[in-house]
Amino acid sequence: MPVATFHIKRFDPDNDDMPRYDEFSVPYEASLTVLDGLFYVQEHFDGSLSFRYCCRAAVCGSCAMYINGRYRLACQTNVRHLDGDVITVEAMPHMPLVKDLVCDMTDFFAKYEYIEPWLMRNSQDPAKEIGQTPEERKKLDMPIDCILCGACYSTCPSVWGEGNYIGPAALLKAYRFEVDSRDEARKQRLAHFDNEHGAYRCHTITNCVEACPKELNPTEGIQWLKRAAVRRRLFGRLK
Repeated sequence: MPVATFHIKRFDPDNDDMPRYDEFSVPYEASLTVLDGLFYVQEHFDGSLSFRYCCRAAVCGSCAMYINGRYRLACQTNVRHLDGDVITVEAMPHMPLVKDLVCDMTDFFAKYEYIEPWLMRNSQDPAKEIGQTPEERKKLDMPIDCILCGACYSTCPSVWGEGNYIGPAALLKAYRFEVDSRDEARKQRLAHFDNEHGAYRCHTITNCVEACPKELNPTEGIQWLKRAAVRRRLFGRLK
């Protein structure tokens, strides 16, 4: 059975002065994912290894990590598909670290909540379900697949340099509700992204596009928000 060397970046802020890399040899078969390899390390070598996971099906975003120099979901990344048998695993960079591979997502989710990412209606509740045409529904195809893993937030230079920038994930969610034909809070939500800490802080570097494990395009959504904000300022339009 082939063996992969897991090169894992470790750091416990409560006990360590500096980060270090620990190496573990993990035997693997065809189906072994990086997340399974981390479980093997935890169960056979070091029970103190810390990492997040939940669904193990690439839909919750909990196990987003920096694996062999790229943002990936550990549960979705098969060891066989990585180059060579050395697997370097690190926490997402540029994020506050809790321990080992666990990042502090408090700021990320606070900014996500700030844009009010839920469907809002100002008119009376309808007597039946609100229908959408295929064209209206198609506008949601890209943004609804965001799993809030934080990879785009971690890789964004504007986030690094401006702590109050709400970031590509939150703005992509704002876009998702802006283009939803059922939502009626465009004027209310406009103030959340039409400011210096919102859509205009994006410099279209597109790191977020490259980092996204779901192959989404937050930059596209942010540029749409910029155009919508300018149109509303100039013409008072809501679309």
